[in-house]
Amino acid sequence: MDFSRIFKLAPDNMVVIGPDFTVLTATDAYLRITKRKLDDIVGLHFLLEAFPDKTYSFEENPVRKSIAKVLETKQVDRMELVRYHIALPEEDGGGFYDSFWEASHTPVLDAQGNIEYIIQKTTDVTERELAKQAHLLSENKFRIMTDTVPQLIYTVSPDGQVNYVNERWAKYTGLSTPELLAAPETFAQALHPEDRTNFLAKAEENFRKQTEFQAEVRLRGRGGDYRWFVIKSSPVVLAGEEKVSLWVGSATDIHSTKQLVQELLESNEQMALLSDQVHTALQKAESERKTLENMVMNAPAIFCTIKGAEHRFELINPYYQALFPDRELEGKTVAEAVPEAVEQGFISLLDNVYQTGTPFSANEILFQRRRQDTGQVEDVYMTLHYQPIFGENNSIIGVLVFGYETTAHVQLRESLQKEING
Repeated sequence: MDFSRIFKLAPDNMVVIGPDFTVLTATDAYLRITKRKLDDIVGLHFLLEAFPDKTYSFEENPVRKSIAKVLETKQVDRMELVRYHIALPEEDGGGFYDSFWEASHTPVLDAQGNIEYIIQKTTDVTERELAKQAHLLSENKFRIMTDTVPQLIYTVSPDGQVNYVNERWAKYTGLSTPELLAAPETFAQALHPEDRTNFLAKAEENFRKQTEFQAEVRLRGRGGDYRWFVIKSSPVVLAGEEKVSLWVGSATDIHSTKQLVQELLESNEQMALLSDQVHTALQKAESERKTLENMVMNAPAIFCTIKGAEHRFELINPYYQALFPDRELEGKTVAEAVPEAVEQGFISLLDNVYQTGTPFSANEILFQRRRQDTGQVEDVYMTLHYQPIFGENNSIIGVLVFGYETTAHVQLRESLQKEING
């Protein structure tokens, strides 16, 4: 039986080295994955000549340490995940490529019990590790976005378990994710006792029907005070699946609006009908704003990210695009796509946030939008929040824009004020 041929054709990535780190032979699978020919590496020092990695010194090379441990103990050593820069042959362009490996080193002893050979068996897990890094980056981006928006955001598993709350939720209620995971009933404790039963019943019904729902409730802050919120929860069904895989919820503070309605009702009974109309109009406006679907991209608010010192549009949700339905925004700078922003000082505000890292917020700020088709100027009122986006080394790489249009609210308030004054 030709054992050398059997070894050569083995499907595993294996290389045989001597106690002096000299390469003796390798499987075809090993040669393919390392882009080497056997004649090019046989007789070479395994780490210094065949597969040098300038990232490590010879003494600190994790592969050398593992082999040294085998030489000392004469036992198999299984390495933890190792990141290695493998040199590419000249015919493949030269240079190095970054890779991740799992490896083991197995000693082969002679008749006297001395190590004659060491067999390295490796598995290239680069694709798996890069996928993990991409997933982690995606999660970090999601957390940055959800922690930046002014809403209280949470997610619930299909079995009703709260499994995430954003930073604003924790700051307002004082209930963190670990507390909610440890005791799911703590989520309900934030609800006002008079609102709790109806809310939980409605949530259970919509969970069963797998439909989104909305409710106005009072939430207790960490100081014990209650404020009115609109809570919306939407089911998320991933592509190719039939059942809900996640529920995404948001809580929007409407306490000031509720107080305004209550003050109008208490000040004059004749204003009751008008106050009902205001409340109905606000409910209608809220219902038209789609709740969080597929995390943040479908947030019921103006949302976009602007990258770089030139303020180039990168991520734009439908609500932001709706402000400029006749314009192409993605990939363009704010100055190119929205020249009115230059004239009205919004570029200066973005510059200040980008250069200083100081957030900017404005309630009911006026923006005069020029229609592309008619040239007509329209007044648009918005509540805006500019937050810096930080990259590596805590450097600012862009600005996150979040807000919502309040034109109808301003116009309605001005109309009410005129009637009250009249």
